[in-house]
Amino acid sequence: MIRTIRKAALIAACALMPLWSGAVRAEQPIRLMVGFPPGGTTDVIARLVAQRMAEDLKTSIVVENRAGASGNLAASMVAKADPDGKTLLFAPSSHATNASLYTNQPFDPVKSFRAVGLVAVTPYVLVVNPRIEARNVHDFVAYLKKNPGKVEFASASPGTGQHLAAELFKMEAGVDIMHVPYKGSAAALPDLIGGRVPMMFDNIAVMLPHIQDGTLRPLAITSTQRSKFLPDTPTVAESGYPNFEVLGWFALLAPAGTPDKIIGAYNDALKKVVADPGFVAQLGKLGGEVAMRSPAGTDAFIAAEVEKWGKVIRSAHIQIN
Repeated sequence: MIRTIRKAALIAACALMPLWSGAVRAEQPIRLMVGFPPGGTTDVIARLVAQRMAEDLKTSIVVENRAGASGNLAASMVAKADPDGKTLLFAPSSHATNASLYTNQPFDPVKSFRAVGLVAVTPYVLVVNPRIEARNVHDFVAYLKKNPGKVEFASASPGTGQHLAAELFKMEAGVDIMHVPYKGSAAALPDLIGGRVPMMFDNIAVMLPHIQDGTLRPLAITSTQRSKFLPDTPTVAESGYPNFEVLGWFALLAPAGTPDKIIGAYNDALKKVVADPGFVAQLGKLGGEVAMRSPAGTDAFIAAEVEKWGKVIRSAHIQIN
């Protein structure tokens, strides 16, 4: 008799499991995956977004740092997740460049995801050591062409935005400059300020203190419009290279197949985030500017970035693995 009761209870429990799973799943927090360690720019902006979106959606959003392979580990986890809106990716611009830098990625940076929206951009600034006499891009290019293969540029490491910005500059300006990779921007700064490596592209927020104290000279901004942080510094595009644009960017992505209703609700919440003056102010401290786009517009933007940087990476013969 006892065995019969236990068996009946087990059968009943099994029958109820889908109901329990659904209820628990509905109560689960949204997981926002970040492919980099805590404290970096991607992580900080992700947390600013998560906090405000959670308030609007009246749910919990938990930021999970899954660092590895320049963000590929987190992206792979989201690509494989159920398209139920419970797992999202906060993707930086390396999401587009990794497609060409790394072989055998287990996901497609475009087809494996649906964009919720573009959040922010962080333009770079081209800086030189003041020992370089050039004060604008035109004169600097002339200087580089007089010294082919003799001028070096710094980057945070191979394949980073700093590196790729310089490679695109080489292609557009037709100059021959040599790459010197460092282990992060902080490691490059002493040599840049000391003049051992005379030029670098990097985030405005990183370079601004050194521009303000005169230890580095800005020549141009890499976005197509001037930056509010350096309004008197022209863009590379307006300096004679209209096809030149380099942006660090951050987008909120969901797994492919996520329903329109969920994408729409998250996009509405994201619009409120980027309209928040407090968010805009905190973003500005990181050198960032709001750059909201629709889900479809963000998907198209990322696809264009993948194609653009693929050409640059192949032309420069850059490969990480």
